Amino acid sequence: MRRLAVAAAAVCAVALAAVPAAVSAWGSTGHRLIGVAAVRALPDELPAFLRTPGAAAEIGELSREPDRTKGGGQPHDRERDTAHFVDMDDQGRVMDARGMSIDALPRLKSEYDAALTTAGLDVDDAGYLPYAIMDGYQQLVRDFATWRVLHAAEARETDPGKRAWYREDRLRREALILRDAGYLGHYVGDGAQPHHTTIHYNGWSRDVPNPEGFTTSRQTHGAFEGEFTARVARLDSVEAAMRAPQLDGFDLRARVPAYLRATLAEVLPFYRLEKAGGFAEGDPRGRDFVIARLAAGASELRDLIVQAWRDSADDEIGWPKVKVAEVEAGTVDPWLAMYGED
Repeated sequence: MRRLAVAAAAVCAVALAAVPAAVSAWGSTGHRLIGVAAVRALPDELPAFLRTPGAAAEIGELSREPDRTKGGGQPHDRERDTAHFVDMDDQGRVMDARGMSIDALPRLKSEYDAALTTAGLDVDDAGYLPYAIMDGYQQLVRDFATWRVLHAAEARETDPGKRAWYREDRLRREALILRDAGYLGHYVGDGAQPHHTTIHYNGWSRDVPNPEGFTTSRQTHGAFEGEFTARVARLDSVEAAMRAPQLDGFDLRARVPAYLRATLAEVLPFYRLEKAGGFAEGDPRGRDFVIARLAAGASELRDLIVQAWRDSADDEIGWPKVKVAEVEAGTVDPWLAMYGED
């Protein structure tokens, strides 16, 4: 569990009522900035309740929750705290050559654990960040599907009692959407931080060759996402660096590994920059590196939220199940599916 101890030590929680132009520490600040920037970039097709300053601030704060709830004991820690990272070697295999490629993940996390164990690898040290992102995305699709049904039913319902219940349940679902978007944002944010995707998560690994003489300091991770990022992270800079949406041909099972592999590709540039003094006071190279990583996380979170909304239109929800499209078209009454037959 040494990987978890390093991650916990790197987190600095700073309570802020809002996100100012400059804020302190990646552990809290990085996640806040990614959540806020992503929500502020959502297009008009998303529900209005999600495109408000309040929603942006709320998701920014809730994106910190998976860090704030670490250390609850077992089985909590095994099932949650190892979700923040996936340690890959330089070729993109989990842990080392015995692990599977990030591009060939098993369908289920249980199958992933079993394969690593069979290979003689410690699943706690490996982490399972890709599954946390995929699970979070799928939960958000379900949230949006439920909201669509409640919103449509509330608008059409003529019975005052039922209409009042639909409204109350819609408001409950909106709170859950903010919470679940925040949790997804946390893991997406972790996936943008190079140290969360590599065996070189806190200084270059001493278990493999180090031909370029990179630092092996066990202060590397915390220094990068702590004091240094506190000096340079700005919301306006992150927003300006965000890429355009990339949603054509979306495939979740391919998208998540590609995102993590792209972050893994930044590990070597990070260590070369560190060796060259790029994170020294006043050097713009280090600032630009941090901003680019935060912007990558915000861009990915924005895209996943938008795609989850779009996917929810083709979903079915409740019991007995109702198709979202049919409820929105007014051809199906969802009362029993939403309120319950009993």
